[in-house]
This record gives sequence, structure tokens and C-alpha cells, in this order.
Amino acid sequence: MPAPEYDLDRFLALPRVADLHLSPDGTRIAATVQTVAADGKRFAGAVWELDPTGRRAPRRLTRSAKGDTALGFLPDGSLVFASPRPDVEAADSPQRDAAALYVLPAAGGEARQALAPDGGVDGAALAEAASTAVLVVPMHPGAVGLDADREREKARKDAGVSAELFERYPMYWWDHSLAGRAPRLLALDLAADDAEPRDLTPEPPWHGWLEDGELALSRDGSRLALCARMRSGLHAQLDLAVLDVASGELRVLASADADHRLAAWSPDGRTIACQRSTWGTPEQPPIDALLLVDAATGEQRELCAGWEHDLHSIAWTPDGAALLVTVEERGHVPVYRIGLDGSRTRLTSSGAYSHVRVGPDGATLYALRAHVDAPPAPVALDARAADQDPRPLPSPAEPPALPSRVEELTTRSVDGAEVRSWLVLPEDASAERPAPLLLWIHGGPFSSWFGWHWRWNPHLLTQRGYAVLLPDPRLSTGYGRAHAHAAWRDWATLPCADLLAAVDAACARPDVDAERTAAMGGSYGGYMANWLAGHTDRFRAIVTHASLWAMDQMHGTTDYGPFMEREFGSPVTEFESWMAQSPHRSAAAVRTPVLVVHGERDRRVPPDEAVRLWTDLQLAGVESQLLLFPDENHWVLRPQNVRVWYETVFAFLDHHVLGRPWVRPALL
Repeated sequence: MPAPEYDLDRFLALPRVADLHLSPDGTRIAATVQTVAADGKRFAGAVWELDPTGRRAPRRLTRSAKGDTALGFLPDGSLVFASPRPDVEAADSPQRDAAALYVLPAAGGEARQALAPDGGVDGAALAEAASTAVLVVPMHPGAVGLDADREREKARKDAGVSAELFERYPMYWWDHSLAGRAPRLLALDLAADDAEPRDLTPEPPWHGWLEDGELALSRDGSRLALCARMRSGLHAQLDLAVLDVASGELRVLASADADHRLAAWSPDGRTIACQRSTWGTPEQPPIDALLLVDAATGEQRELCAGWEHDLHSIAWTPDGAALLVTVEERGHVPVYRIGLDGSRTRLTSSGAYSHVRVGPDGATLYALRAHVDAPPAPVALDARAADQDPRPLPSPAEPPALPSRVEELTTRSVDGAEVRSWLVLPEDASAERPAPLLLWIHGGPFSSWFGWHWRWNPHLLTQRGYAVLLPDPRLSTGYGRAHAHAAWRDWATLPCADLLAAVDAACARPDVDAERTAAMGGSYGGYMANWLAGHTDRFRAIVTHASLWAMDQMHGTTDYGPFMEREFGSPVTEFESWMAQSPHRSAAAVRTPVLVVHGERDRRVPPDEAVRLWTDLQLAGVESQLLLFPDENHWVLRPQNVRVWYETVFAFLDHHVLGRPWVRPALL
């Protein structure tokens, strides 16, 4: 029986395994699996149980219309998850939009609602050997307790007030406002049915700003490690601090002109491993380090000094003798075992690994493995063997049959430096049937092409006959500091040369049609697409999503302006440094048809960038279209919007690259 066609219907129907959690005894794995909700307007999660031995088939544990998200296990094996479902034990339980916290007993049965804040639960840290949890709960300023917060919100709604008062920069972070409700830290004993939460939120200098997921409880639940902005101001850094759960005492362990992330407690509670990233200045690019920090004294030791890594995650082995980390490395994200003496063993041979969980005996690891041609899937690994191929575990999501073959492509740029790319080709691409080429530029700029992309999926293009080039130009991570730092303060010219060198190498192949090419990118990739539009006419079409167009305008409207100053300096005193990198200065040179796409809720790259870009193109007589999503942010996340996004891109590329008639998407 032939495999189903890999089209948008098939793509959107694929279940998405989003995380993994291992029970304390190592006998159960909980995973959140997302699918399109019944109304077709969003993705909703369900919690599934997987067998670490691989002998039992996966089974679904939760069902709700609005979706559930696994958060972890308690020591007795109870599962903790978040869900906006109503409380079945309360006769007057309201319909909710925000997530409440639930506990599902290890033996099964009905889940118990443990806490239902009006503002929802935005995150949770669980202890390995205690029933303590620390929750991140948004609450209104000055509200004392959850009841007062609920009353404050009701008063605003009853009065029809949606106004926001901003007291510090930035106004937004990515897609959410930093006015109104701010994160509080609430401690809760999840073993007790009627436990009341305790507010642990520190007094000033606490700045009320946590990075996503930057909380970790010690094994016994007595201390919370947090990476947070402890000081107000435009350039506040992420400090590493420890909060005593019983007393509420806060101690800052690591504070410098650097950000600290990925805090992980050693099993004995004496040491915290974390990443330190210096901010960088216009004269000095940022440098990362893997630190071991004494939890009592704050004394720091750099582990693997000189190792040029780009860390994604940190975990400890149960005996405390080693760390297990994931890092970006030449289009992969391998797992490394790092001894406390700095010795390193790469455990995986290929693929991008995430959500690494260590079995209680320390012998086996569990993780999600993805690749450019494989969605995330659960696997098991030996905790010590080098360069392994993992053991697949039965998954709720079967891998799709893809219409592609994936190859690696390397070439040399103008200065002789190596540029590496993934090249995703239609299965039937050949010298007799060369495929038109789409250059797809990654965001960041400090990022790279690795793993599977739900948002930027090249196989949907190969299904339509395109070859898709995924290059990692200078500024990309996973290739050492020299590769990323070579283009520090030069977002445009050297990366542009790298991209064109990669395109030249792909077009030299007999199975690629060098006469029919296009370029596309999102965020920084959209910025580079805009730059290419003003500096070369070699592409038949350009698609730019959530892209920066005018550097001076961007600085004053984004949530990220002062952070950009670390690289380019102040636009007041270093105006030419900014303008030299601004694509809008080459607007008069654009000849290529451009599709401009943006979400109107985007705060990282505000939609004014798209409006100004499209206006400049229209005034210059450049063939262009503008696709706006009023209900999307920096990404396009709703299933039907994803469909419209791809259908519009397909139609635009097919028209300008393949010469087909323009076909307006049915829902536009």
C-alpha cells in the first residue's frame, strides 16, 4: 500500500511528541503529545504513558477538550500536569482559559485539582524526593493571595478596563505584556489534599522576570535555584540565586555582566551546574562557560574551559559523578557525558536530542531524538557508550513517509571559511529532472539548522518539487566561536557572502536547477532575505516573515533594543554602525517580487517593520504582497493559520519560480 502523500493535511495531522518525564522508580515515562483540537483552531495536548523497556504499547492517560501538559512525577509516582479543564469535583467549576494544576494518582483514577489560580500556572519545579512544588503564577501587583488576585481581575472586567501601566522597560517579552499580572513563586505541598500555597516571591531587588523554565528544586525540595533578573534597569542580567523554601531567604550566588541559565542541582544538593553567557560588547563577542557553583559559598569553577560549546540542557547522573549535556554541533544536538574532571564522551552519533532524563540506576538515558528528516521520537541510550545509535521506544506518533532525501553540503566562502548546509531534495531530483532551489535562511541570528522543524518544514516544499537549502552562515552556532564571532557587528555582508556561496555550491549540482531559485527566511532569516532583495537579482522570488527592515525604527519599537546595543552600540552615538546593517537603505535596488508576512502580535520584531517594508516596495513599484495575521505573534501557531501561511507561500513561489498562474488561497 503506498504511503499517504506528505501534504498539509498529512503534516497537520501528525501527532507531536513535545516532552518527556521519567517516574522516580524509572518504570514509567510521561509525554505530552499534541494534535489539532476538535475545532481545528489550535493544538491541544494529551498526556501519554510510555514504557521505558519498550515492551508495552503507549497508552493515553488524560483527555480534555482544551488539552493537558505533563509537568513531572511526585516521589510516589503520581503524575503532575497542567490543564484548563474544569474541576469535576466542584459543582460550580467555571470554564477556564488558564491552566490549573492537577495530580493523577499512580494507580490511576480521576485527577485531583491541586490549585487553580485565576491567572493560571505558567511553570512548575518539582522535587525528586519530596512532594514540594514551586509554581510560577501570574498575579496582579499588590494582590495578597489568590482570592484577592481573582477579585482584582473581576473588578477590571466588570469595569470594562483593559488599560496597562508600564513602569519599566521592556513593555513586552516576545508575545506577552510585562504590565499587569507578574510572576509570583508559590510553594505547595502536593501530597496534601487541602494544602494552601505559600508566596515565596522575593522582595526587591527581585525584578519579577524569569526566563522560561529557569527554576530547579533541590532533590529534597528545600531550596529553589532560579535564574532571574534581580535588578531593574535596561540591562539587567540573569543572576543565579537560591531561595530557601521554608524561610523565603534569597541569596544571589552568581551576578556579573552575564546571563546564567540551565540551573541543575547535584544529587547531594551541594553544587549547581549552570551556563554563563557573557553579554558581549561592540568590541568583544559573548562567550559561554559551563560552571559548577558551590550552593553554600557561591564559589565557581569552570568545567571544560576552552570547550566551545552551545549548551541546550544540563542534567546530573544520579551518583553526582558526571553531567549529561546537550550541545549544538554541526547541524546536530548530541548528548555528552562530562566528568567532573572535564573529560568528555559524546554519547550519540547523529540527531538532535532534547528532554534528556536519567534512569535511577544511572545506566540508561531517555530522550527525544529528532533529525532534519525525523520528528521527535522517544529513545533510550546507554549512559556511557560513545557514538551510539539509540534504541527506539514505542511512540504515540508514527514517523511519516517523507518525499525527500537529505544530504550534507559544504563549500568555501569568500574568505576561505567552510560553510555547511543541509540540502533536502525531492526523491526524484536528477540531472534529467533538476529541482528548482529554495534557499531557506534560519532565524536567530545565533542559531542553526538542526533537528525537525514544525514551523519551518522543508519536506512540504520537496513534496512540491523544490530542493531546499538550509545553510549555517557565519553567526550560526555549533561551529565554534570563530564561526559565530566572525560576523559580530556584521549581520549582513559576511553572512550574505556565505549564503550565496552555499547557493552556488547547490546550483553546481546536476540535480538542481540553477535558473529557478528563490530565497525565504523568518526573523533574522527574514532580515537576510530583505538584504538579499536589495543586493542581488539572482532570485526569482523572496519570502520574508517577521523580518527586520529598518534598524533605527526596530531599536525603538522592539522588546530587544538594549540587547542589540551590546553588539552595535547605541544608535545615538553609533548611528552608522546601525545604518550599515539596515536593509531599508537598499530599497531602491529591489527588483525581485517579495511576499511580506507578519503577525500583528509580534513584539520581538513589531509589525511596523512589515508595513514599512511593504509600503516602500509598493511606492517603488516592486511586485509585492503583504500577508498579516492579526491573531499571531512572532510565529504562526494556529493550525488553520499554518495552512494559510503555507498555501500563500506555495502559490507565490509556484507563480514566480515555476511560472504557474497565481492561485489565491481559498481562505484569503
